Amino acid sequence: MEIVNLIPSFGNLAWTLAAFVVALSIIVAVHEYGHYIVGRWTGIHAEVFSLGFGPVLLSRVDKRGTRWQFAAIPFGGYVKFLGDADAASGKDGTTISTMTAAERRHTMHGAPLWARSATVFAGPLFNFILTMVIYMGVILHFGVAGDRALITDVKPLPNAAQTLRPGDEILAVNGTVTPDLQSFVTTARALPTAATVDYTVARGGSDVTITGPFPFPALVGSIALESAAMDAGLAEGDVIMAIDGQPVTAFTDLVAYVKESKDAPLSLKIWRDNGADGTIFDTTLTPRLTTNPLPEGGFEERYLIGLGEGLMFRPAVYTPGPIEVVTISAERTWGLVTTTFSGLTHIITGAISTCNLRGPIGIAQSSSAAATQGISTFIMLIAALSTAVGLMNLFPIPVLDGGHLVFHAYEAITGKPPSDRVLRVMMMVGLGLLMSLMVFALGNDLFCP
Repeated sequence: MEIVNLIPSFGNLAWTLAAFVVALSIIVAVHEYGHYIVGRWTGIHAEVFSLGFGPVLLSRVDKRGTRWQFAAIPFGGYVKFLGDADAASGKDGTTISTMTAAERRHTMHGAPLWARSATVFAGPLFNFILTMVIYMGVILHFGVAGDRALITDVKPLPNAAQTLRPGDEILAVNGTVTPDLQSFVTTARALPTAATVDYTVARGGSDVTITGPFPFPALVGSIALESAAMDAGLAEGDVIMAIDGQPVTAFTDLVAYVKESKDAPLSLKIWRDNGADGTIFDTTLTPRLTTNPLPEGGFEERYLIGLGEGLMFRPAVYTPGPIEVVTISAERTWGLVTTTFSGLTHIITGAISTCNLRGPIGIAQSSSAAATQGISTFIMLIAALSTAVGLMNLFPIPVLDGGHLVFHAYEAITGKPPSDRVLRVMMMVGLGLLMSLMVFALGNDLFCP
Protein backbone atom coordinates (compact mmCIF):
# COMPACT_ATOMS: atom_id res chain seq x y z
CA MET A 1 0.00 0.00 0.00
CA GLU A 2 1.35 3.41 -0.94
CA ILE A 3 1.62 5.73 2.06
CA VAL A 4 0.09 8.56 0.03
CA ASN A 5 -3.11 6.51 -0.24
CA LEU A 6 -3.50 6.79 3.54
CA ILE A 7 -3.92 10.56 3.30
CA PRO A 8 -7.59 11.14 2.41
CA SER A 9 -9.37 14.44 2.14
CA PHE A 10 -9.88 16.32 5.37
CA GLY A 11 -13.55 15.33 5.54
CA ASN A 12 -12.79 11.64 5.16
CA LEU A 13 -9.93 11.87 7.66
CA ALA A 14 -12.17 13.57 10.23
CA TRP A 15 -14.85 10.91 9.70
CA THR A 16 -12.29 8.10 10.05
CA LEU A 17 -10.87 9.54 13.26
CA ALA A 18 -14.33 10.18 14.71
CA ALA A 19 -15.50 6.62 14.02
CA PHE A 20 -12.28 5.19 15.46
CA VAL A 21 -12.46 7.33 18.61
CA VAL A 22 -16.11 6.42 19.22
CA ALA A 23 -15.48 2.68 18.77
CA LEU A 24 -12.32 2.70 20.87
CA SER A 25 -13.88 4.82 23.62
CA ILE A 26 -16.83 2.46 24.01
CA ILE A 27 -14.59 -0.60 24.18
CA VAL A 28 -12.10 1.00 26.58
CA ALA A 29 -14.83 2.43 28.80
CA VAL A 30 -16.44 -1.00 29.20
CA HIS A 31 -13.06 -2.68 29.80
CA GLU A 32 -11.98 -0.19 32.45
CA TYR A 33 -15.42 -0.17 34.06
CA GLY A 34 -15.02 -3.92 34.54
CA HIS A 35 -11.83 -3.28 36.51
CA TYR A 36 -13.45 -0.44 38.44
CA ILE A 37 -16.73 -2.07 39.46
CA VAL A 38 -15.27 -5.44 40.45
CA GLY A 39 -12.51 -3.64 42.33
CA ARG A 40 -15.17 -1.66 44.16
CA TRP A 41 -17.15 -4.80 44.93
CA THR A 42 -14.04 -6.49 46.33
CA GLY A 43 -12.98 -3.52 48.46
CA ILE A 44 -10.27 -1.99 46.24
CA HIS A 45 -10.61 1.77 45.98
CA ALA A 46 -10.29 3.47 42.59
CA GLU A 47 -8.75 6.94 42.79
CA VAL A 48 -9.11 7.81 39.07
CA PHE A 49 -11.24 6.52 36.19
CA SER A 50 -9.94 8.14 33.03
CA LEU A 51 -11.07 8.01 29.42
CA GLY A 52 -8.04 9.20 27.50
CA PHE A 53 -4.57 10.28 28.55
CA GLY A 54 -2.78 13.59 28.99
CA PRO A 55 -4.27 16.91 30.11
CA VAL A 56 -7.65 16.58 31.82
CA LEU A 57 -10.49 18.30 29.97
CA LEU A 58 -13.36 17.50 32.30
CA SER A 59 -13.58 15.78 35.67
CA ARG A 60 -15.62 15.31 38.79
CA VAL A 61 -15.17 13.44 42.08
CA ASP A 62 -18.01 11.16 43.18
CA LYS A 63 -19.14 10.47 46.74
CA ARG A 64 -16.72 7.51 47.01
CA GLY A 65 -13.74 9.72 46.25
CA THR A 66 -13.15 8.47 42.70
CA ARG A 67 -12.25 11.09 40.12
CA TRP A 68 -14.00 10.49 36.78
CA GLN A 69 -12.30 12.34 33.95
CA PHE A 70 -12.01 12.88 30.21
CA ALA A 71 -8.48 13.57 28.98
CA ALA A 72 -7.21 15.23 25.81
CA ILE A 73 -5.71 12.18 24.07
CA PRO A 74 -8.72 9.90 23.40
CA PHE A 75 -6.83 6.72 22.50
CA GLY A 76 -7.32 4.55 25.57
CA GLY A 77 -8.02 4.91 29.26
CA TYR A 78 -7.17 3.56 32.67
CA VAL A 79 -8.24 3.04 36.27
CA LYS A 80 -5.72 4.11 38.91
CA PHE A 81 -6.32 2.31 42.19
CA LEU A 82 -5.20 3.39 45.63
CA GLY A 83 -1.51 2.57 46.04
CA ASP A 84 -0.76 2.58 42.30
CA ALA A 85 2.22 4.63 41.17
CA ASP A 86 0.89 5.03 37.62
CA ALA A 87 -1.81 4.05 35.16
CA ALA A 88 -0.09 0.67 34.58
CA SER A 89 -0.75 -0.29 38.24
CA GLY A 90 2.88 -0.05 39.27
CA LYS A 91 3.33 -0.14 43.02
CA ASP A 92 3.76 3.14 44.92
CA GLY A 93 5.93 1.67 47.66
CA THR A 94 6.50 4.96 49.45
CA THR A 95 2.81 5.72 49.86
CA ILE A 96 1.87 2.17 50.77
CA SER A 97 4.58 2.02 53.46
CA THR A 98 2.84 4.86 55.35
CA MET A 99 -0.56 3.14 55.34
CA THR A 100 -2.17 1.14 58.10
CA ALA A 101 -3.11 -2.50 57.48
CA ALA A 102 -6.75 -1.47 57.04
CA GLU A 103 -5.81 1.15 54.45
CA ARG A 104 -3.55 -1.26 52.55
CA ARG A 105 -6.52 -3.63 52.24
CA HIS A 106 -8.12 -1.10 49.92
CA THR A 107 -5.12 -0.98 47.55
CA MET A 108 -4.54 -3.22 44.56
CA HIS A 109 -1.29 -4.38 46.19
CA GLY A 110 -2.62 -5.05 49.69
CA ALA A 111 -5.94 -6.72 48.87
CA PRO A 112 -6.34 -10.52 49.04
CA LEU A 113 -5.15 -12.44 46.01
CA TRP A 114 -8.69 -13.42 45.00
CA ALA A 115 -9.80 -9.77 44.99
CA ARG A 116 -6.84 -8.65 42.88
CA SER A 117 -7.27 -11.50 40.40
CA ALA A 118 -11.00 -10.87 40.05
CA THR A 119 -10.41 -7.16 39.48
CA VAL A 120 -7.77 -7.79 36.82
CA PHE A 121 -9.80 -10.45 35.01
CA ALA A 122 -12.92 -8.29 35.01
CA GLY A 123 -11.58 -6.00 32.27
CA PRO A 124 -11.37 -8.67 29.54
CA LEU A 125 -14.51 -10.33 30.90
CA PHE A 126 -16.50 -7.14 30.44
CA ASN A 127 -15.26 -6.93 26.84
CA PHE A 128 -16.73 -10.37 26.20
CA ILE A 129 -19.92 -9.33 28.00
CA LEU A 130 -20.15 -6.25 25.75
CA THR A 131 -19.97 -8.51 22.70
CA MET A 132 -22.73 -10.70 24.13
CA VAL A 133 -24.92 -7.72 24.93
CA ILE A 134 -24.51 -6.38 21.39
CA TYR A 135 -25.45 -9.75 19.93
CA MET A 136 -28.47 -9.92 22.24
CA GLY A 137 -29.61 -6.47 21.11
CA VAL A 138 -29.19 -7.36 17.44
CA ILE A 139 -31.11 -10.62 17.88
CA LEU A 140 -33.95 -8.92 19.73
CA HIS A 141 -34.14 -6.16 17.12
CA PHE A 142 -33.90 -8.23 13.94
CA GLY A 143 -35.06 -11.63 15.20
CA VAL A 144 -33.74 -15.00 14.05
CA ALA A 145 -34.90 -17.15 11.16
CA GLY A 146 -37.49 -19.74 12.11
CA ASP A 147 -37.39 -23.43 11.27
CA ARG A 148 -39.88 -23.17 8.39
CA ALA A 149 -39.08 -21.92 4.88
CA LEU A 150 -41.83 -19.33 5.25
CA ILE A 151 -41.61 -16.29 2.98
CA THR A 152 -41.94 -12.83 4.55
CA ASP A 153 -41.37 -10.99 1.28
CA VAL A 154 -39.72 -11.62 -2.07
CA LYS A 155 -36.80 -9.59 -3.39
CA PRO A 156 -36.99 -7.76 -6.70
CA LEU A 157 -34.96 -9.31 -9.51
CA PRO A 158 -34.39 -8.14 -13.11
CA ASN A 159 -36.13 -9.97 -15.95
CA ALA A 160 -37.75 -12.46 -13.56
CA ALA A 161 -41.43 -13.17 -13.04
CA GLN A 162 -41.66 -13.52 -9.27
CA THR A 163 -44.42 -16.06 -8.70
CA LEU A 164 -43.67 -16.67 -5.05
CA ARG A 165 -45.71 -14.63 -2.60
CA PRO A 166 -45.39 -13.47 0.99
CA GLY A 167 -46.95 -16.10 3.22
CA ASP A 168 -45.95 -19.03 0.99
CA GLU A 169 -44.17 -21.90 2.74
CA ILE A 170 -41.76 -23.80 0.52
CA LEU A 171 -42.24 -27.56 0.88
CA ALA A 172 -40.11 -28.88 -2.00
CA VAL A 173 -37.65 -27.69 -4.66
CA ASN A 174 -37.54 -29.48 -8.04
CA GLY A 175 -39.33 -32.38 -6.41
CA THR A 176 -36.97 -32.67 -3.43
CA VAL A 177 -38.87 -32.35 -0.17
CA THR A 178 -37.55 -29.60 2.11
CA PRO A 179 -39.33 -29.94 5.47
CA ASP A 180 -37.54 -26.97 7.07
CA LEU A 181 -35.50 -23.89 6.21
CA GLN A 182 -32.13 -25.59 6.72
CA SER A 183 -32.97 -28.46 4.37
CA PHE A 184 -34.27 -25.95 1.82
CA VAL A 185 -30.99 -23.98 1.94
CA THR A 186 -28.94 -27.18 1.65
CA THR A 187 -31.00 -28.40 -1.30
CA ALA A 188 -30.99 -25.00 -3.00
CA ARG A 189 -27.20 -24.71 -2.82
CA ALA A 190 -26.81 -28.13 -4.45
CA LEU A 191 -29.03 -27.28 -7.44
CA PRO A 192 -27.44 -26.97 -10.88
CA THR A 193 -27.56 -23.44 -12.23
CA ALA A 194 -30.83 -22.69 -14.02
CA ALA A 195 -32.91 -19.64 -14.80
CA THR A 196 -35.92 -21.11 -12.99
CA VAL A 197 -36.79 -24.00 -10.69
CA ASP A 198 -40.04 -25.60 -9.55
CA TYR A 199 -41.30 -24.90 -6.04
CA THR A 200 -44.01 -26.73 -4.16
CA VAL A 201 -45.52 -24.30 -1.68
CA ALA A 202 -48.29 -24.30 0.86
CA ARG A 203 -50.62 -21.47 -0.13
CA GLY A 204 -54.16 -20.71 0.97
CA GLY A 205 -54.64 -24.08 2.64
CA SER A 206 -53.45 -26.20 -0.31
CA ASP A 207 -50.18 -27.27 -1.91
CA VAL A 208 -49.37 -25.84 -5.34
CA THR A 209 -46.37 -26.22 -7.65
CA ILE A 210 -45.09 -23.08 -9.37
CA THR A 211 -42.05 -22.03 -11.35
CA GLY A 212 -39.88 -19.34 -9.80
CA PRO A 213 -36.41 -17.78 -9.93
CA PHE A 214 -33.27 -19.66 -8.93
CA PRO A 215 -33.14 -19.58 -5.09
CA PHE A 216 -29.61 -18.16 -4.89
CA PRO A 217 -29.34 -15.74 -7.83
CA ALA A 218 -26.34 -13.46 -8.25
CA LEU A 219 -27.86 -11.26 -5.57
CA VAL A 220 -25.75 -9.23 -3.16
CA GLY A 221 -26.73 -10.36 0.32
CA SER A 222 -23.88 -8.67 2.17
CA ILE A 223 -20.73 -6.66 1.51
CA ALA A 224 -17.43 -7.08 3.37
CA LEU A 225 -15.83 -4.00 4.88
CA GLU A 226 -12.94 -2.47 2.92
CA SER A 227 -13.53 -4.89 0.06
CA ALA A 228 -13.31 -4.26 -3.67
CA ALA A 229 -17.12 -4.42 -3.84
CA MET A 230 -17.52 -1.79 -1.13
CA ASP A 231 -15.02 0.52 -2.80
CA ALA A 232 -16.89 0.08 -6.10
CA GLY A 233 -20.11 1.29 -4.47
CA LEU A 234 -22.09 -1.96 -4.61
CA ALA A 235 -25.01 -2.27 -2.18
CA GLU A 236 -27.12 -5.02 -0.64
CA GLY A 237 -29.90 -6.00 -3.03
CA ASP A 238 -27.85 -5.35 -6.18
CA VAL A 239 -27.93 -8.12 -8.77
CA ILE A 240 -24.90 -9.06 -10.88
CA MET A 241 -26.26 -9.54 -14.38
CA ALA A 242 -22.96 -10.18 -16.18
CA ILE A 243 -19.26 -10.38 -15.49
CA ASP A 244 -16.78 -9.58 -18.26
CA GLY A 245 -19.70 -9.78 -20.68
CA GLN A 246 -20.71 -13.30 -19.57
CA PRO A 247 -24.29 -13.60 -18.25
CA VAL A 248 -24.53 -14.64 -14.59
CA THR A 249 -27.52 -16.59 -13.28
CA ALA A 250 -26.49 -17.95 -9.89
CA PHE A 251 -24.23 -16.68 -7.14
CA THR A 252 -22.10 -19.82 -7.51
CA ASP A 253 -21.33 -18.75 -11.09
CA LEU A 254 -20.00 -15.46 -9.75
CA VAL A 255 -17.88 -17.25 -7.12
CA ALA A 256 -16.37 -19.58 -9.70
CA TYR A 257 -15.56 -16.74 -12.11
CA VAL A 258 -13.88 -14.63 -9.43
CA LYS A 259 -11.87 -17.63 -8.22
CA GLU A 260 -10.66 -18.32 -11.74
CA SER A 261 -9.76 -14.69 -12.48
CA LYS A 262 -7.56 -14.32 -9.36
CA ASP A 263 -6.36 -10.69 -9.31
CA ALA A 264 -7.41 -9.70 -12.83
CA PRO A 265 -9.75 -6.67 -13.09
CA LEU A 266 -13.41 -7.64 -13.59
CA SER A 267 -16.12 -5.72 -15.42
CA LEU A 268 -19.53 -6.14 -13.79
CA LYS A 269 -22.97 -5.25 -15.11
CA ILE A 270 -25.18 -4.40 -12.14
CA TRP A 271 -28.94 -4.06 -11.74
CA ARG A 272 -30.17 -1.99 -8.83
CA ASP A 273 -33.77 -1.74 -7.67
CA ASN A 274 -35.03 1.83 -7.69
CA GLY A 275 -38.72 1.20 -7.13
CA ALA A 276 -39.55 1.21 -10.86
CA ASP A 277 -37.88 -0.93 -13.51
CA GLY A 278 -34.47 -0.71 -11.88
CA THR A 279 -31.23 0.90 -12.95
CA ILE A 280 -28.44 -0.84 -14.84
CA PHE A 281 -24.85 0.36 -14.59
CA ASP A 282 -21.33 -0.96 -15.13
CA THR A 283 -18.41 -1.00 -12.73
CA THR A 284 -14.91 -2.44 -12.68
CA LEU A 285 -13.18 -3.91 -9.65
CA THR A 286 -10.18 -6.08 -8.87
CA PRO A 287 -10.37 -9.06 -6.48
CA ARG A 288 -8.14 -8.83 -3.40
CA LEU A 289 -6.26 -11.61 -1.66
CA THR A 290 -8.30 -12.20 1.48
CA THR A 291 -7.99 -14.51 4.48
CA ASN A 292 -11.28 -16.06 5.56
CA PRO A 293 -12.14 -18.62 8.27
CA LEU A 294 -13.40 -22.00 7.10
CA PRO A 295 -16.55 -23.60 8.60
CA GLU A 296 -14.57 -26.70 9.57
CA GLY A 297 -11.83 -24.61 11.20
CA GLY A 298 -8.66 -23.05 9.90
CA PHE A 299 -8.35 -20.39 7.23
CA GLU A 300 -7.98 -20.04 3.50
CA GLU A 301 -6.45 -17.30 1.40
CA ARG A 302 -7.97 -16.53 -1.99
CA TYR A 303 -8.96 -13.65 -4.19
CA LEU A 304 -12.38 -12.21 -3.36
CA ILE A 305 -14.43 -9.17 -4.27
CA GLY A 306 -16.21 -9.11 -0.91
CA LEU A 307 -19.79 -10.18 -1.72
CA GLY A 308 -21.97 -12.53 0.28
CA GLU A 309 -24.82 -14.52 -1.23
CA GLY A 310 -28.48 -13.72 -0.66
CA LEU A 311 -31.70 -15.72 -0.96
CA MET A 312 -34.29 -14.41 -3.39
CA PHE A 313 -36.73 -14.09 -0.48
CA ARG A 314 -36.63 -13.09 3.17
CA PRO A 315 -37.55 -15.95 5.49
CA ALA A 316 -39.88 -15.32 8.40
CA VAL A 317 -38.15 -14.48 11.68
CA TYR A 318 -39.22 -14.65 15.31
CA THR A 319 -38.08 -13.06 18.54
CA PRO A 320 -36.58 -15.73 20.81
CA GLY A 321 -37.16 -15.84 24.56
CA PRO A 322 -34.60 -14.70 27.15
CA ILE A 323 -32.87 -18.07 27.59
CA GLU A 324 -32.56 -18.63 23.84
CA VAL A 325 -31.28 -15.08 23.30
CA VAL A 326 -28.57 -15.56 25.92
CA THR A 327 -27.66 -18.99 24.53
CA ILE A 328 -27.39 -17.79 20.92
CA SER A 329 -25.40 -14.71 21.98
CA ALA A 330 -23.01 -16.80 24.08
CA GLU A 331 -22.46 -19.23 21.20
CA ARG A 332 -21.75 -16.41 18.75
CA THR A 333 -19.41 -14.69 21.19
CA TRP A 334 -17.53 -17.93 21.82
CA GLY A 335 -17.31 -18.48 18.07
CA LEU A 336 -15.80 -15.02 17.69
CA VAL A 337 -13.30 -15.73 20.48
CA THR A 338 -12.19 -19.04 18.96
CA THR A 339 -11.94 -17.57 15.45
CA THR A 340 -9.90 -14.61 16.71
CA PHE A 341 -7.59 -16.85 18.73
CA SER A 342 -7.22 -19.24 15.80
CA GLY A 343 -6.37 -16.34 13.51
CA LEU A 344 -3.67 -15.07 15.86
CA THR A 345 -2.28 -18.59 16.19
CA HIS A 346 -2.15 -19.01 12.41
CA ILE A 347 -0.36 -15.65 12.08
CA ILE A 348 2.24 -16.64 14.70
CA THR A 349 2.86 -20.02 13.06
CA GLY A 350 3.07 -18.49 9.59
CA ALA A 351 0.05 -20.40 8.28
CA ILE A 352 -1.52 -17.13 7.10
CA SER A 353 -0.05 -13.76 6.25
CA THR A 354 1.06 -11.45 9.06
CA CYS A 355 -0.71 -8.69 7.11
CA ASN A 356 -3.91 -9.90 8.78
CA LEU A 357 -2.68 -8.24 11.99
CA ARG A 358 -4.09 -4.72 11.87
CA GLY A 359 -2.75 -1.65 13.62
CA PRO A 360 -4.41 1.62 14.62
CA ILE A 361 -4.66 2.94 11.05
CA GLY A 362 -6.25 -0.28 9.82
CA ILE A 363 -8.70 -0.36 12.72
CA ALA A 364 -9.58 3.29 12.13
CA GLN A 365 -10.24 2.57 8.45
CA SER A 366 -12.44 -0.41 9.37
CA SER A 367 -14.35 1.74 11.87
CA SER A 368 -14.94 4.40 9.24
CA ALA A 369 -16.05 1.85 6.65
CA ALA A 370 -18.44 0.23 9.14
CA ALA A 371 -19.93 3.59 10.14
CA THR A 372 -20.46 4.37 6.46
CA GLN A 373 -22.39 1.12 6.03
CA GLY A 374 -24.81 2.01 8.82
CA ILE A 375 -25.22 1.90 12.57
CA SER A 376 -25.87 -1.86 12.73
CA THR A 377 -22.63 -2.65 10.86
CA PHE A 378 -20.71 -0.23 13.08
CA ILE A 379 -22.13 -1.82 16.23
CA MET A 380 -21.21 -5.30 15.00
CA LEU A 381 -17.65 -4.11 14.37
CA ILE A 382 -17.52 -2.84 17.95
CA ALA A 383 -18.56 -6.33 19.08
CA ALA A 384 -15.73 -7.92 17.10
CA LEU A 385 -13.14 -5.38 18.28
CA SER A 386 -14.29 -5.74 21.89
CA THR A 387 -13.66 -9.48 21.74
CA ALA A 388 -10.25 -8.90 20.17
CA VAL A 389 -9.31 -6.40 22.90
CA GLY A 390 -10.49 -8.75 25.64
CA LEU A 391 -8.57 -11.67 24.19
CA MET A 392 -5.39 -9.65 23.60
CA ASN A 393 -5.45 -8.41 27.19
CA LEU A 394 -5.41 -11.99 28.43
CA PHE A 395 -2.09 -12.70 26.72
CA PRO A 396 0.55 -13.51 29.37
CA ILE A 397 2.55 -10.36 28.69
CA PRO A 398 3.55 -8.13 31.60
CA VAL A 399 1.72 -4.77 31.43
CA LEU A 400 -1.38 -6.54 30.05
CA ASP A 401 -4.03 -8.08 32.31
CA GLY A 402 -2.85 -11.57 31.37
CA GLY A 403 0.64 -10.73 32.65
CA HIS A 404 -0.78 -9.63 36.00
CA LEU A 405 -2.75 -12.87 36.21
CA VAL A 406 0.46 -14.82 35.62
CA PHE A 407 2.05 -12.97 38.55
CA HIS A 408 -0.99 -13.82 40.64
CA ALA A 409 -0.71 -17.48 39.66
CA TYR A 410 2.95 -17.42 40.72
CA GLU A 411 1.92 -15.93 44.05
CA ALA A 412 -0.77 -18.57 44.52
CA ILE A 413 1.77 -21.37 43.93
CA THR A 414 4.72 -19.99 45.90
CA GLY A 415 2.81 -18.16 48.59
CA LYS A 416 4.49 -14.82 47.85
CA PRO A 417 4.44 -12.34 44.95
CA PRO A 418 7.46 -11.69 42.73
CA SER A 419 9.83 -9.12 44.18
CA ASP A 420 9.37 -5.47 43.31
CA ARG A 421 12.61 -5.54 41.32
CA VAL A 422 11.50 -8.54 39.27
CA LEU A 423 8.12 -6.92 38.66
CA ARG A 424 9.74 -3.72 37.41
CA VAL A 425 12.02 -5.62 35.03
CA MET A 426 9.18 -7.79 33.74
CA MET A 427 6.95 -4.76 33.25
CA MET A 428 9.67 -3.09 31.18
CA VAL A 429 10.09 -6.25 29.12
CA GLY A 430 6.35 -6.47 28.63
CA LEU A 431 6.15 -2.83 27.60
CA GLY A 432 8.92 -3.41 25.07
CA LEU A 433 7.10 -6.42 23.62
CA LEU A 434 3.84 -4.51 23.42
CA MET A 435 5.47 -1.52 21.73
CA SER A 436 7.21 -3.84 19.25
CA LEU A 437 3.89 -5.47 18.42
CA MET A 438 2.27 -2.06 17.90
CA VAL A 439 5.09 -0.93 15.61
CA PHE A 440 4.81 -4.16 13.63
CA ALA A 441 1.03 -3.74 13.27
CA LEU A 442 1.50 -0.12 12.22
CA GLY A 443 3.98 -1.28 9.60
CA ASN A 444 1.31 -3.65 8.28
CA ASP A 445 -1.10 -0.73 8.00
CA LEU A 446 1.42 1.23 5.96
CA PHE A 447 2.99 -1.36 3.74
CA CYS A 448 0.69 -4.39 3.37
CA PRO A 449 -1.43 -4.43 0.19
